[in-house]
Formats: sequence, structure tokens, C-alpha cells
Amino acid sequence: MTLAVLLSGQGGQHPGMFDLTAALPEAQGVFAAAAPLLGQDPRDFVRSGKDLHANRIGQILCCVAGLAAWTLVRRAQAARVVVVGYSIGDLAAFGCAGLFAPETVLHLAAARAEAMDAAAGPGYGLAGLRGLPAARAFALAEAQGCHPAIRNAADSVVVGGPVAALDALCAQALAAGAARAVRLPVHIPSHTPLLAEASARFAERLAQAPLATPPRPAPRLLSGLDGAAVFRPEAGLPKLAAQVAQTLDWAACLEGVGEFGATRVLELGPGHALATMARAALPEARVHALEDFRQPAGVVQWIRDGA
Repeated sequence: MTLAVLLSGQGGQHPGMFDLTAALPEAQGVFAAAAPLLGQDPRDFVRSGKDLHANRIGQILCCVAGLAAWTLVRRAQAARVVVVGYSIGDLAAFGCAGLFAPETVLHLAAARAEAMDAAAGPGYGLAGLRGLPAARAFALAEAQGCHPAIRNAADSVVVGGPVAALDALCAQALAAGAARAVRLPVHIPSHTPLLAEASARFAERLAQAPLATPPRPAPRLLSGLDGAAVFRPEAGLPKLAAQVAQTLDWAACLEGVGEFGATRVLELGPGHALATMARAALPEARVHALEDFRQPAGVVQWIRDGA
């Protein structure tokens, strides 16, 4: 059995996002490391339901969610694992692969978000378009002054730009036959050239971050930018910084997971978006999101059952 672990991006945060991991003994250090960055324990923070989609808060929470849930994967002791993350999940994946300690991941998440907020300013965001060929959707976006952000599938993309332009684009895309065109609950034009300054600042911060020694055997890490295997941190870290301002090819990441021979796929983080995309891209694999399970033991047993 080969297990693929997908680390969620922003958008799915909700008050119950730590229900399955809150009491895990192995995850207590992750929650403790995040508390100073959020001003309170992240479990209490999400229960309040306030500001969960603010950029800095959302990025930290998504990394906490992925790292806390990763302790269940470690407990299951799957023999062959590949990890890849979506947007901020790319940073969490580096932590799961053992290249950064959890506290380093969380401080980097805060620094990444702060750099993005400073570079973008107010009035920007992302929109999701589905049901048009990707090239057609990106062409419509560029005509409205927006930028390609993510290629999720052949007919599913994310674009970034000013809010007014995104609203006009969504209306135009629906008129052109799109099945869905909607602004997303993200207020930063992530993965577009509008964040070139943030990408450069984050690259500087990454260069200063202490690297950890991965466990043996270590999971295979794929870049969330293009799905290529990361064999050396020196090659992977520039991509981790570049993806802040470059278009992500998530469809290629799922292709990479398939080429690695994944038979089971597990999304770690809030929501089910990556699991849904994986089911379409990898029809032969058994796919679940963490939130499909009722108990931590159920996650561990599901992984072990595939061995």
C-alpha cells in the first residue's frame, strides 16, 4: 500500500476543525507552539468562530491542522508515504516530511502571511471557475485584468485579482457556460505576480529557517508548485517561496501522486476540497478526508487496513 497525504490550503476553516485531533497526546506540542502566534490556544480560537478566514490566522490554522493530524499518520506507521500540499499546505508538507520542526513551520506560516498582506493590500481576492477549459478560463481572467493562480484540473481553475474584476469575471464566465464561478473566502491574490514582493521576502525568511533531519524512512515529498519530487531542500525551498507569486499546477501534483503509485489518499486539514479533486483524478485509489472519520482510531485503522 502507498499512502498519499494531501495538506489542505485555506478556505475550509471552521469551528470544529480540531475536533478529531484536539486530545491527541502527540499533537499537544503543535497546539502549544501555535498559541503565542494566535494569542490563545488554537482549539479555543476556532471555537469562537471569529476571523477564521483572515489571511494570517488562516495560514497558521491550516498548518496546525495538517501537523496535528500528521501524528495519526505516524502512529499508523505506513511503510510508503508521499506528501504534497496545496498553497499554504505546501509549507505544512515540508513539516510532515521532516524538513522543518513544527514550530518552524508555524513561524514561517505567520511570516509568509505577513509578507503577503503587506504586498497585496486591501481589495483583492481569488475566484474559482469550473466547467470551462483551463486555457479559456485563464484567457477570460486576463482580459478582466486578473491572473491565473491555480490549475486544479482541465476544467477547474482559480484566478486572482481585484475584487471588482473578479466579480465581473465570474459573471462573464457563467455567461460563457461555466458550471460554477464564485469568489472564494480568501482575501489575498495568492499565486499571482501581484505578490512578487512577498515571494522575495518569504525566500529570505526561508533561507534563515533551521532545517531538521528527516526521519528514516522519510516520506516522499512533492513540490506543491508543480508536483516534482523534492530530493534536496536546496532544490525544494526556492519553489516553496516561488509559489507565493506563481501559478500552482495542482493537477500535476495529483498526477505525481498517481505516478508514485498511491492506492490510498488522505486529506489532512479542514474541509474536503482536495479529497474531492483526488477522487476525480485518481479513480482507482481509495480517498478520504480526515473529517470523514469520527474517531482518531478510525483514521489509523483505515491506513493500516490498506497495508
